[in-house]
Amino acid sequence: MHMKITRRRVLQTAAVAAPSLGVSWAATAPSPVILQLGEYMAAAAGRAIPEEAVEKTKHHILDTFAAMISGTTLPPGKAALQFAKLHGGEKTVSIAGSTLLCGAIDGAMVNGMLAHSDETDDSHAPAQCHPGCATIPAAFAAAEEVGNVDGTRFLRAVALGYDIGTRVTMTLGALPFQMETHHSSHSIAETFCAAAAAASVAGLSSQQMRWILDYAAQQAAGVAAWQRDSEHIEKSLVFAGWPARNGVTAALLMQAGATGVDDIMTGTDNFLLAFNPKAKVEGLVDKLGERYEITRTNIKKWTVGSPIQAPLDAMEAIRQKHPFEAAQVKAVTARLASSDANTVNNRDMPDICVQHLLAVMLLDRTASFAAAHDRPRMKDPAVLAERAKINLVFDEALEKLHPVRAAIVEVELLDGTKWSERVEAVRGTAENPMTRDEVATKARDLMAPVVGAAKAAKLIDRIWHLEQVKNVRELRASIQTS
Repeated sequence: MHMKITRRRVLQTAAVAAPSLGVSWAATAPSPVILQLGEYMAAAAGRAIPEEAVEKTKHHILDTFAAMISGTTLPPGKAALQFAKLHGGEKTVSIAGSTLLCGAIDGAMVNGMLAHSDETDDSHAPAQCHPGCATIPAAFAAAEEVGNVDGTRFLRAVALGYDIGTRVTMTLGALPFQMETHHSSHSIAETFCAAAAAASVAGLSSQQMRWILDYAAQQAAGVAAWQRDSEHIEKSLVFAGWPARNGVTAALLMQAGATGVDDIMTGTDNFLLAFNPKAKVEGLVDKLGERYEITRTNIKKWTVGSPIQAPLDAMEAIRQKHPFEAAQVKAVTARLASSDANTVNNRDMPDICVQHLLAVMLLDRTASFAAAHDRPRMKDPAVLAERAKINLVFDEALEKLHPVRAAIVEVELLDGTKWSERVEAVRGTAENPMTRDEVATKARDLMAPVVGAAKAAKLIDRIWHLEQVKNVRELRASIQTS
């Protein structure tokens, strides 16, 4: 009886019958929040942003291009490049770190996979996402496809992407949302990031921007099973490849005359209701135009998983204050928030295994890109001997600090000497940002082995002077190999 009554009520409120479901809902006017959001997105390309946001956006564009180029040397990147070779289609979009060209949709996906082939790319702690690896490949692909897109428009589109996608998962609840629902915020945030950036490059209207939000909502899966991926290939697709592809696809469909739902965030069967019924739509425009989320996004000093940044910072700080040799060490205790510790505990990939990387740092005094991706070294007897000294503690007190990713590292020597270092403001975070020179140094180290020192230097210079770039296609010569 209950089902019949419910069905009758549904039919009474339905509009014209549709062949597929038997019901088609009447269109409703967009809410004031979504009208505001669509108008803001449509005006972003022509609206100046604060100098602090401009400078930070340049940092993230360079950092992401570096991740894309260095990603060509890793398994996800190699898979992406092979896909590009086999299914490249049109030849309009540059594939970083190669001589390949693809169509805009495939190019966005391939460059996205390259950007998250590693744990090199940026992250936004409050939103629990990696915005750059999807936003910048999508904006870049759209810019090369559209043509005549200058550096300023490209930069503003990137900043917009960070503003939109991060607010979506912050509205859903970010980390608590993930922990309580078993959803992953990464594919959700990055899909909205990429769609907004590509749409801004494409110059869509405010109504088309609302439809872009609809398309992004329909493509955001949020399935957290990528955590079982041991090769990082599915993860590169979930975090970046598919979001970038989907964002560009949505923007190009809008250019071709597609339409959508005017307000996917309120009304019947809306996105927020499906993912978190407690979410308030007002969060999508919270301090929009005042707080630029790219200024709250972290750049990694170390090319490893985010939860390992603080332990490496702490170990480096201890050694700078109290020089010692690995042979002198009796034990190392690393304390991490429980959720972070779970992510990096004894993983079988070197760049996301905290015990392995601390052992490498004891031996090498640093954790280089090469060392972080040297899988055979995980079986090196010398590394294993140091790894046996590492004790990881799941710390509930640090868990309460989230989204701050803190760590406490304690080093005990054979003679009984003990040192301890607590790190909360990891180098590269919004609270402790890297300088322009530090970002350039990291980028140079990642790019030069692939494209050469001269091209790496040229790209760094072009990004620092992005306002002078008349057409984003000019960057091709610097991001590709000869």
